[in-house]
Amino acid sequence: MSCDKIENPYPTSISTQLDYTLYPGGDSIAYANSEWPVFSVNNNSLRNVMLEDFTGHRCTFCPIAADTAHSIYGDYPQRVFVSTIHAGPEGLGSFQSVSSSYPIDWTNTSGLAIGEHFGSMPGSAFIGNPRGTINRILNGGQHTAGVNDWRNYTQAAMATNLKVNLQAEINYYPSTRGVFIHSEIDILDQSVNVNDLYTVVILIEDSVIGKQKMPDNSTDPNYIHRDIMRGSIGSFWQGNQLTVNQFNNGKYYFNYSYALPSQYDDSNVHLLIYIRDAITEEVYQVIKKKIE
Repeated sequence: MSCDKIENPYPTSISTQLDYTLYPGGDSIAYANSEWPVFSVNNNSLRNVMLEDFTGHRCTFCPIAADTAHSIYGDYPQRVFVSTIHAGPEGLGSFQSVSSSYPIDWTNTSGLAIGEHFGSMPGSAFIGNPRGTINRILNGGQHTAGVNDWRNYTQAAMATNLKVNLQAEINYYPSTRGVFIHSEIDILDQSVNVNDLYTVVILIEDSVIGKQKMPDNSTDPNYIHRDIMRGSIGSFWQGNQLTVNQFNNGKYYFNYSYALPSQYDDSNVHLLIYIRDAITEEVYQVIKKKIE
């Protein structure tokens, strides 16, 4: 009699490809037996909001927009989550460019692609920074909005019915800087076309000090840049499509592993996980998870 060794086991019917070298000891069986989360019933009924602030470190109007976004977050810290994307309507523009005076590159490929995507839509009013999205909901025929509308649009979005529920658990191992992300998606509104849904995970750096052009045209060398989008995890910016491969017992499950780059302080980052509709671009739900 002999036993076969099973590589990378995981709970039945849940598709996953994880890098178990990021789990101390690298034992996939031990991870599945002792670390894999069991989700409780998700009783949440509230719709959260992702506020995307398209900005640039050489944009004089952008600090006011950043203050507005941070103020809205401060009023609804459990419901509103900011993703500050250094991008313009053409992706990389003059406001995001680096120079000897502004040497830090705050951009990333996913963020630039998001900016270019919304800037290139026919009739888009996204023609410069600052500009923002509120769950990417169409308002007045536009996905993006000026800063003066952010608060009202945020409050309106929070008041709408929750169509897709989402919960997640994070396992983080400082010795390997390995992040394991387990998410559960529950479709509440059957009018939603599941084939159009994608799950997205992005890395957000909480705060970093760097130069910023200010409204009076001066330069603040000690400006606090907040909620900086640093890139997407497990996919490009569009995310991963919900398919039958992720379906189990009436819900969809996605599992990711990720090596947190050494340049980031693990106490100064978090993840935003959200569900987007690839046809309408609307974000149906977003949650925030600390890496800890």
